[in-house]
This record gives sequence, C-alpha cells and structure tokens, in this order.
Amino acid sequence: MWVSLLLLAALLLVILGKVYKGLFSGSSPNPFLEDVKRPPAPLVTDKEARKKVLKQAFSVSQVPKKLDVVVIGSGFGGLAAAAILAKTGKRVLVLEQHTKAGGCCHTFGKNGLEFDTGIHYIGRMQEGSFDRFILDQITEGQLDWAALPSPFDIMVLEGPDGRKEFPMYAGMKAYIQGLKDKFPQEEAAIDKYMKLVKVVSREAFYVILLKILPLPVAQLLTKYGLLTRFSPFLRASTQSLAEVLQQLPASPELQAVLSYIFPTYGVTPSHTTFAMHALLVNYYLEGAFYPRGGSSEIAFHTIPVIQRAGGAVLTRAPVHSILLDSAGKACGVTVKKGEDLVNIYCPIVISSVGLFNTYEHLLPEQARCLPGVKRQLGMVRPGLSIFTVFICLRGTKKDLELPTTNYYIYFDKDMDKAMEHYVSLPGDKAAAHMPLLFISFSSAKDPTWEDRYPDRSTAVILIPTSYEWFKEWRDEPQGKRSSAYETLKSSFVEAAVSVFLKQFPHLEGKVDSVTGGSPLSTQFYLAAPQGACYGADHDLGRLHPGAMASIRAQSPIPNLYLTGQDILTCGLIGALQGALLCSSAILKRNLYLDLWKLGSRIQAQKKNN
Repeated sequence: MWVSLLLLAALLLVILGKVYKGLFSGSSPNPFLEDVKRPPAPLVTDKEARKKVLKQAFSVSQVPKKLDVVVIGSGFGGLAAAAILAKTGKRVLVLEQHTKAGGCCHTFGKNGLEFDTGIHYIGRMQEGSFDRFILDQITEGQLDWAALPSPFDIMVLEGPDGRKEFPMYAGMKAYIQGLKDKFPQEEAAIDKYMKLVKVVSREAFYVILLKILPLPVAQLLTKYGLLTRFSPFLRASTQSLAEVLQQLPASPELQAVLSYIFPTYGVTPSHTTFAMHALLVNYYLEGAFYPRGGSSEIAFHTIPVIQRAGGAVLTRAPVHSILLDSAGKACGVTVKKGEDLVNIYCPIVISSVGLFNTYEHLLPEQARCLPGVKRQLGMVRPGLSIFTVFICLRGTKKDLELPTTNYYIYFDKDMDKAMEHYVSLPGDKAAAHMPLLFISFSSAKDPTWEDRYPDRSTAVILIPTSYEWFKEWRDEPQGKRSSAYETLKSSFVEAAVSVFLKQFPHLEGKVDSVTGGSPLSTQFYLAAPQGACYGADHDLGRLHPGAMASIRAQSPIPNLYLTGQDILTCGLIGALQGALLCSSAILKRNLYLDLWKLGSRIQAQKKNN
C-alpha cells in the first residue's frame, strides 16, 4: 500500500511539474523584479489634491488610448490587479460606479467628519511579514501602518451570569495566556485549539495551488481527495468550526470565546469551515494595525501606479455590460453615461465586482446560461448583510477616553441558535433581539486624526442584518425612501446606541449626531448584491475544496478574468490574493514565486550590508 502511495505521489509530482511549466511559461515582464519601496511621503490632506486621484469622473476624453485591460470596480482587488499589470507596462482603465474610488477602502464625510466603510483593522502589517511586503511592493511603501495597543479585541459576553470580558492580546504567548487566565480548567483544550490553528493556517498555500492548477487537474485532485490527504488546511475545509470546537472538547462558553471573531467573515460556527476561522485567528495573532491617514490612503497610493503606466481610474462610470465578440470572447465593456451607452474595447476584461454582479447582470443573456457560469453560481449565495451606525462625538480621544480596542458584544453563547432566531423574526421585531454588535473607534486608531479633525471623534457600530427586512424599499430612490423605511432604520439605530452607551456610559451627552446605513445603502454605494459586504457567503459550500478549485481567476468566458473577495476570501488581504491570482493568470507568471525571490534577494542584501 505504501509503495503504491509513493508511486502515486511521484507520478503526481511529475504531472504537476509539467503543468506548472505549461501554466507559467509566458514571457511577460516580472512586475516584482526590483524593490520599489521608499520612505512614506508626508500625508496629503489637501482636498483638491486627493480629489484628483480619488474622484476623476468618467468622460470619453479621459479614456486612455490603446488599452490593454479594463477593470470593472475599484475595490482593492481591482486596484491591486490593475497596479500589478501596470508595473509590467500595461495600460489599464479602472471603472468605478461610485463618485469616489476605493470600494470598501473608501471613506465618506458626515457632519464634517470622516468615516470608514469597510476597513476597521488589519492584521500582519508588522515589518517583515509577507503581506506587508506585498502591499509595499504594490504601493511603493507609501502605506504607513499604526500598530494598535494590546488587547486589540475584547469579547463581551452578556448573559444570565452577568457581564464577562475576554481580552485578545497580541503575540502567541500573550494570546494563549489571556485565554488560559479566563479558562484555567480548560488549558488542554486551548493548547489543542491553538496547535490546530497553526497547523491548518500555515498550509493555506494548498488552496492557492488548487486555484492555479488547470481546472480539470484541480477537480481530479479534489474528487479523489489526493491533496486533502497531504493538506491539513484542505481537510479543515471539510469540517465546520463548531464540529472542531466540540471535538476539543470545550465548554459552551469557551467555544463562544474561541469563535468570537466570526463576524469578520460573516458566518456562524456551524456553517463555516475551521480552515476559514483558523486563517483569521492566525492573521491577528501578532496584533492589529490601522492605516495612518485612514483607509482611503490604500486607494490613494495604489492609483498613481496605474496612472504612471498610462492608465486611469475613473469614477461615476457604471458598467452596463461586458462586450463579447462573435467567438464569445470578452472584448470590452459598455459604460452608462447619462442616457447614453459608451463602448470601450480592449483585449482583456477583469471584473472586481463579484460573481453575482458579473454573471447575473453584466454578461449578455446568452453567456449567463453557459454550464461553467451556472456551475459557479450554484456553489455560492450572497453573504451576510450589515447595518452600520455612524456616531459623531464631541471631544478628543484623550478627553473621551476612547479605546483603540474593538469590542465584540454578544448576548448569547450559542451564536448559531441566536442568529437563526434573529433572522427568522420580522424586521420590526428584530432590533430588540440583536445577537451581537461590533464597536470600533477609527478616530482613536489613526495617529493623524487629531491634526485633521481637532476636538472631535467617531465611533462605528456594525450589526448583522437580514436583507429581507429592507428589500421592499429597494426600488425607492436612495436618500428619499418612505417613512416606514426610516422607522425601521431608527429601531436599529436606537437599539445599537443604547448598547453603545451602556458599554461606554461616560459618552452620554457627548454624541453630536447618529446616522444609520442599511443593507440598501451598502448595495447603492458599493454595488454589493443584497448589501453583502463580504461578497459570496463564506459557508461550508463555498469553502469546500471542490468549490475553491472551481471558483478561480479565469472565468468560463475567454479573456474575462475575476479578482477580489470572491476568488479566495473576504477582507483586504483576501482581495489582494484575488488580485495576485488574477494577475498571475493573465501574465502567465507565478507572481508568488516572483515575490518570494525578490524578498529573498532583499534579505540577502541586508545581511551583506
């Protein structure tokens, strides 16, 4: 038996080697040939200077000539793919339907203050991390990251036994000790859990392998479980988080605490994989970070890379459809400009707006029926919707004693049961039964805030929400919806602010204004289907090895590629991975290997110096 397995493994390696050479035999330039990192320039606060980068409105005259690539959507997955391709000399046009570029990285103004739309904190931005290295090479080192003090998260559990707090500390030893201090009788379960997290997360590269191998090869490997035999990550992609926690075994309260971070990917423990959860836990183990100057800095420092190669990022440019030639290949896009439709032709189209928008709305009718398109759509469903409460506060971080720590507030240990009950309620009853809230003070995290907005601060509250509660008003104009819609919004705002002031009673009387954003707001501003800010649901179906192999950067339509959150996982780094996979497919280069070689060369130079 062992001889057979060894022969099978050897044969597999030979096949993979030949496939690898075929996949990455292109002669495209290496976008990561040289280290382009330089010291960060001073923060640009001039509104006109920022507007020229982030708010260049679409017009036909602004479209560059002789385009190589058009990217639909300016979320970071789209911008990063465009920047990588621009670094090889390609002329790329990015089209954004909103008034400003950045997708979930953009910020907006309210009552004279700035609010984030999606970036609340980031992991692995310490110097020397691979994620930081990749971002530095794409943005030329212009993103400056502020480390958040430890603990970076606190889970609050409100229940019959009173109120309990569980801090999450930066650093493996501190993180584990913090858990053991709260659960001294369950040290063995904690040790076993952390060992599983490390073993599973460090082999996540197998999912990258699944997505870069030719689809028939990847499907064959997953069908017969060949990679699953060798990869703890892929095995953990067939197990739910709840299943693994129960097998530790762990008490119900410890299970709740260990799974506290699930809102960052939006699926409760019984319905997501342990692999997804392990990635997120490991991602924050060394602490959390926030971009100096706010999350709009991410787009602000990526766009110039695209522009310098002759490309452009244009806003107010809703893409109406993807153009296909007579052979069924993507050959451009149609943009809606007022009442007119403008055709833009190019040899490659990249969609950064997710599977649902791309396949259900942008493709011509005949292409939507293709087996490959229908197969991918059958593997996914829209993810979690969010209701957001934006709070303007009077006073500085110091005056108001604002924490940089994020607060996850739970009202039940059994989150599967609590969420199931919550989403089954009618909308007008739901706000009284919110199972959890996330509270963040972005103004307290940004070291530049007080220079930009003296004597004022902000807070944001996120609440899981059902799109069904709001969809009856989806056809009414944004900002002019009926009183019944505003009444429902107010119920969530009032309930959230009540919890907020209970958690931070010293802020009573310091609130200047409060605004609520429903899933319809997310759908309008971010073009997110059903207000699903994480894209396709990160459930057991989407994250199964078979689905992960099938949903990839190469779409079933020739010359149409995909990037962003739906290709690998949600979040900034998930979108970045989508961009790397997309650019690798287009350039026929292994960009991960290119990055590794550059990093090794830089390290060797440092040692020699």
